[in-house]
Amino acid sequence: MTDLSALDEHADLLTPDDVAQLLTRQSEVLQQIASGAPLSKLLDGITAALEQLIAGSRCSVLLLSPDGATLRHGAAPSLPASYSALVDGILLGPTAGSCGTAAHSGTRVIAADITSDFRWADFRELALPHGLRACWSTPILGASEQVLGTFAVYHDEPHTPDRRELQLVDQFTYLAAVAIDHAALYGALADSEEQFRRVFDDNAVGMALIGLDGRLSRTNDALEQALGRGAAELNGLLFGTFLDADSVLPWQDAWNAVLSGETENTSLQVNLAASHGRALTVMATLSMVRGHGDLPRCVSLNALDVTARLAALEDRRARREAEIARRTAEAASRAKSEFLTTFGHELRSPLQAIIGFTELFGTLELDDVRRREALGHITAATSHLLAMVDDVLDVSRLEDGRLPVSLADTSIGPVAREAVELLRPLADRRSITLDAGSCLDVSAWTDARRLRQVLINLISNAVRYGAERGTASIRCEPAEAGLVTIVVHDDGPGIPADLLDRLFVPFDTLGAEGKDGTGPGVGVGLIVAQGLCEAMGGALTLTSDPGHGTTARVTLPAAQRDSL
Repeated sequence: MTDLSALDEHADLLTPDDVAQLLTRQSEVLQQIASGAPLSKLLDGITAALEQLIAGSRCSVLLLSPDGATLRHGAAPSLPASYSALVDGILLGPTAGSCGTAAHSGTRVIAADITSDFRWADFRELALPHGLRACWSTPILGASEQVLGTFAVYHDEPHTPDRRELQLVDQFTYLAAVAIDHAALYGALADSEEQFRRVFDDNAVGMALIGLDGRLSRTNDALEQALGRGAAELNGLLFGTFLDADSVLPWQDAWNAVLSGETENTSLQVNLAASHGRALTVMATLSMVRGHGDLPRCVSLNALDVTARLAALEDRRARREAEIARRTAEAASRAKSEFLTTFGHELRSPLQAIIGFTELFGTLELDDVRRREALGHITAATSHLLAMVDDVLDVSRLEDGRLPVSLADTSIGPVAREAVELLRPLADRRSITLDAGSCLDVSAWTDARRLRQVLINLISNAVRYGAERGTASIRCEPAEAGLVTIVVHDDGPGIPADLLDRLFVPFDTLGAEGKDGTGPGVGVGLIVAQGLCEAMGGALTLTSDPGHGTTARVTLPAAQRDSL
């Protein structure tokens, strides 16, 4: 391809009129390119101008298809339309006429006589009926030397171009290349702009371009609707003015991170105040947009409105919590019903014993031994009733935080041994050995009476649910500084893991004991024991190894004199 700047080198070939027309046509083409004229108009003008300079010529431009396999019609103002239609879409190849061969080889092809040129063997029947006898075609090369199409000159008689005609074709081919390259670039830019417009303007997610000064320069419909303002109102406003107080600092941190280059993009959740008074929660993504020289140009904002989503999640959470509360209330109601049934049974048994032995005093003459035995049974039954009532009252006091305790330095050994001796008759009936180790000679900051109540509950459970002819032990084990741990262990069948938590559910009758250990509990014994430990500044935990027994651990603060 020959540049117009080389015209002086061929002054001996081109006439002054040729040069003037070339310069005029160049100026016209550049002006049309600048004004955005369509490619078809540019090519029509270029071919028509060359036809004026080469007598008896008819010119055409064919454009290479995007797949590079065929040539498509570009311009042919003087050729028969029927012929142009026939050659539109011809395949490239070594014998594809002048144009198809030139595009295939990348070099000029001259067919001085179509009737005898072998490259026209398959196409002469298309050309001859239209009076076309000669054709020479020059490939149009782009800025990167790639083939863009072909520039062809036809004659009605056999014709071989002279040097002047070849030079003219080179110059007009160059103009055609400029026009085609510009059209391709302009088309790519237009496609890019259209794609951006569709992605930006038509996006359901709120989007904006924000200048490096933090001011909005462009917004889409989604963001304008969310904020309740039009593009004209938003343009130039600081986006930070829409943030609520809690979102200002997180937004500023994210903004500075993007502007400083610490990150190219970042996301955060912010709250916006729309003009119509509705608060919005959006997931905002900030990304740096760079221009020429990779310099920061602006920041793009994607603002996904998650207000409805968060509201739906909150609604589901509230409904889930309400359902859990309903189930918990129903479970508590069932537990209380079971408790009342069991409590009624528990009351009935000792009451029947008291009534029965009282009737004996009224109907029979009893000797001293039988009288003492009857009084002993009445006393035991009365103690059991009092213990049951005390347990229920203790649960009530624990729930209200009114359970009284009197803390003091207390030696654990005497309290533990007293509880063991109290329960030894129950252990003897099941042939269970009670083992209170000597390591109990430690002191704790606790309430001796309440600690006795806790240990009676735990030891009675160990005796009642331990293995018959087994062992129930009570001992101390090392604990953290400032703490004392008392361990009660039995070698019974243990408790399944899924039932352990139920032991501390109020009014659940599973495995609970009254604090004197004389009979089945009413579902509050362990709850009271746990509450007492917590009231004394300690804790009660249960672990169980099914088949190998259950272990209860009471942790209490060490005696104050021991911690000094």
